[in-house]
Amino acid sequence: MPKYLIEREIPGAGALTPQDLQAISQKSCAVLSNMSPRVQWLESYVTDDKVYCVYIAPDEAAVRAHAEQGEFPANRISRIKTVIDPTAAE
Repeated sequence: MPKYLIEREIPGAGALTPQDLQAISQKSCAVLSNMSPRVQWLESYVTDDKVYCVYIAPDEAAVRAHAEQGEFPANRISRIKTVIDPTAAE
């Protein structure tokens, strides 16, 4: 199944408390439980004003459906074509 990178513009994201992040995570997981196994959340990266999430989903529409149901922004959704790391240089 394809992987997607979701860019979510959330002003002040880097200042969210652990409790805030837990509540957001719980809401996301609740929405995903109704979509499973169609959509899987792998991980997210929190920066100052954005959150970048990696998901596995059958298509972009499924990612958008998760965002809409959870009331999360999904400002940009990009399909990940390839993953590289330092071992790619070998």
